[in-house]
Amino acid sequence: MLTRRSFVKTSAVLSAGLLAAPSLLAYDKKYIGLQLYTVRDAMATNPAAALAKVAQIGFNSVEGATYTGDERFYGMDAKAFKQVLKQNGLVMLSSHYRLGEEQTNGKDTMGTMLHDWDKAVDDAAEVGLKYMVCAYLSDPERGNLDHYKKLADDFNRAGERCKKAGIQFCYHNHDFEFKQQDGKYPYEILLANTDKDLVKMEMDLYWVTKAKQDPIKLINDNPGRFPLFHVKDMDNTPAGSFTEVGNGIIDFKTIFKHADKAGMKYFFVEQDKTPGDPFNSISQSFNYIKRNLV
Repeated sequence: MLTRRSFVKTSAVLSAGLLAAPSLLAYDKKYIGLQLYTVRDAMATNPAAALAKVAQIGFNSVEGATYTGDERFYGMDAKAFKQVLKQNGLVMLSSHYRLGEEQTNGKDTMGTMLHDWDKAVDDAAEVGLKYMVCAYLSDPERGNLDHYKKLADDFNRAGERCKKAGIQFCYHNHDFEFKQQDGKYPYEILLANTDKDLVKMEMDLYWVTKAKQDPIKLINDNPGRFPLFHVKDMDNTPAGSFTEVGNGIIDFKTIFKHADKAGMKYFFVEQDKTPGDPFNSISQSFNYIKRNLV
């Protein structure tokens, strides 16, 4: 027989269990991140001042947009860059890297996946990165479906090296991966031919939408593969251009309800082009996210 006392006790246990349920703890809400590509000009001119402005807006984590063997992290070595982050109350959870197959000269490719990757991983570990992400494939680095299978092998090897340093490797999509070849998308080939533990995906919600794909379907078909999101909005025009988060047509609130199934841990605001000062745009995006997503 269920007495009032036992009912209250049982309810308390169930409530505690629900509070601990993964679906309610899908991602770390204390972090609101920025992909630094959005403020790339300021980072190129004075990275310390740019990071200070990012922190003043309220962001507390960042994702790097570039790394090369010579310049490393915006002209600083890993130790110096980590110190600048710390001074501004920031952490770099992730950073973007290039494949390096399209070689123009040695300097351009150092620190890419195919050239001196060991050094890149060691520097990433020094800064404290949790994720290293292949950012983009240039036209010459793309190809037919067999070529994407080869790329999957490259990604697996890169991911294995990352794993040894306690870092997760990811691939960041654009829209070209969703142009069919022989009835298949290159993105499907990458998902199917990479080790699901060694290679995860950073889902760029703008580019998935631009490619006329459904991010929720991608999540349902590939649960746990998307630990990172790019939160980037699309304006309501025929061109479907970039806009501040909350000003466009992407339903972030609904997508974020599927964050647990996606395996999403962190997200980063990104806006490739802004109508004016990018710091004004990221302030608008930050305020929307603070009110609606965290």
